[in-house]
Amino acid sequence: MEATLYRPNAGIIIFNKKGKLLWCKRRTGDGWQFPQGGIDEGESTEEALFRELHEETGLIKSKVSILAVSSKWLVYHIPHVFQRSNKKYDGAMQKWYLLQLTGTNNDINLNAVNHAEFDAWKWANKETAINNVIRFKKSVYESILAEFSDVLETVSYTHLTLPTKA
Repeated sequence: MEATLYRPNAGIIIFNKKGKLLWCKRRTGDGWQFPQGGIDEGESTEEALFRELHEETGLIKSKVSILAVSSKWLVYHIPHVFQRSNKKYDGAMQKWYLLQLTGTNNDINLNAVNHAEFDAWKWANKETAINNVIRFKKSVYESILAEFSDVLETVSYTHLTLPTKA
């Protein structure tokens, strides 16, 4: 039996001051997802995080802050129907990072590099992410959003605007 190979990968969830999550549309097809990308040989997960962050969103390290890192690696398998003909990996094993955007929407630039992976982005809630990600990534999204839920709920709650008494 052939061994299953999973590519080490950094997953990135970015949220804004309103607690909304950055949701990106893949250039090929109509799939939406969080930014993510492979960890190159000799590269730390954090180095990959910031490289992929810039390549996929145009954001740089000074425009975000890391609030949480997944406690374990999460794995998804790519079904054969979605695998490339020149595949090297059967899926990905991901270390996830939760980042707060400290910059502005203007700092997001999907064309920051010449090989853009996304062609659109929007702010979404976690239900949108779980319900609309491609099926084979759904359990990873459910798991990581559950793990990060305390931080996300705290951020969302602290940014609510409460009515003032007249």
